[in-house]
Amino acid sequence: MRIDSHQHFWRVARGDYSWMSPDDETLCRDYGPEDLRPLLDRHGIDRTILVQAAPTVAETQFMLAMAESAPFVAGVVGWADFAAPDAPDTIATLAGNPLVVGFRPMVQDIADDDWLLRADLGGVFCALVERRLVFDALVLPRHLSRTLVTADRHPDLSIVVDHGAKPFIREGVLDPWRADMAALAARPNVVCKLSGLVTEARPEWRTDDLRPYVDHLLRVFGPERLLWGSDWPVANLAGGYDRWRAASLDLIAGLSEAEKDAVLGANAARIYLSEHGRR
Repeated sequence: MRIDSHQHFWRVARGDYSWMSPDDETLCRDYGPEDLRPLLDRHGIDRTILVQAAPTVAETQFMLAMAESAPFVAGVVGWADFAAPDAPDTIATLAGNPLVVGFRPMVQDIADDDWLLRADLGGVFCALVERRLVFDALVLPRHLSRTLVTADRHPDLSIVVDHGAKPFIREGVLDPWRADMAALAARPNVVCKLSGLVTEARPEWRTDDLRPYVDHLLRVFGPERLLWGSDWPVANLAGGYDRWRAASLDLIAGLSEAEKDAVLGANAARIYLSEHGRR
């Protein structure tokens, strides 16, 4: 099975995509299942994980409704206000829908770089563990040391680092991202998405610009703990689905067939679906 572990849908008129500029003609338009289906068919991708794009429960409910009309969506990573006193209850309510496989606070957009270290988040992480849900970590390189503390505090929490933590590919900078990712990869409860890298590269990126970063992720996580994702439609800012898919296949060409199968689908099925009892 081939799985795209990271894609989005949105409807602009809903009004809660605060990060989206109305002047961005590429992203500031509606994207739904009918737009993604031809791309999945072209690349032989069977299922997807639909990921939140707005910090509201309403958007999670919107995604669940969209997923019901898109049989290829295997799971939904939603949003809840982790800092709210009733966050565990909100998670419990949303997780009543079997499509919910995890939650993603938008850590990259939170002003407090130490937000992940807040003591009052412990109950939320425990609620995720109890319900066998994934914590999708939308973090930047400066958050990696905090993510490491979270992984150590909650060793039973399944953590998926989105987009390789968005390294500084445009600038060609590897350190200290390289050491921080290696430290995080040493924690067995952490895996990483091979996604979102092209939008961190220069507009005229080449596959070789990505190679040092992908090679490092393969080295420290291994093919058994990397999950391929498109980050569509955000990927349209940097060449689109087809170009990123082709680059990805080139970047993992040296793996065995079994290892490629893991990165391109089996790992996502295990982390989001089988391991956590959601399917």
